[in-house]
Amino acid sequence: MATRYRVTLTQEERTQLLTSTRSGKTNAPKYVHARALLLCDTGPHAEKIWKMADVAAALGISTRTIEHLKERFVEEGLESAISRKPNIKPPNITFDGEFDARLTALACSAAPDGRARWTVRLLADKLVELKIVPEVSTMTVQRSLKKTNCVLT
Repeated sequence: MATRYRVTLTQEERTQLLTSTRSGKTNAPKYVHARALLLCDTGPHAEKIWKMADVAAALGISTRTIEHLKERFVEEGLESAISRKPNIKPPNITFDGEFDARLTALACSAAPDGRARWTVRLLADKLVELKIVPEVSTMTVQRSLKKTNCVLT
């Protein structure tokens, strides 16, 4: 069975959560998490002890979400529990007009030795080799060439 976490809020934490839920300026996920922590409180300042299923039904979230919320509160603190985790995924590389211009210039240049013409794969490899971009797919090169009406034949 999974470890159960007990939420025991101090008076300052309760006041902070009540203020954020009553201010009208809190975004929806933060509001729901703050309300869930208030309802899950088992400390001496709690008005009533709620069952987890009742909290989930009242707030329209799953009991698993409440378990995760309680776990974050106990292990990482109040701010970590009610705020979203920062996105650790690297941002997508966007290819702008400068990329298109350099690709078109490369495609219009002389083909490499031993080749009659540029291929999409050769262009993609050359763009990485010249450090124009850290990585690029052949489909991105193809779409860019198509967008600029560049023909490789």
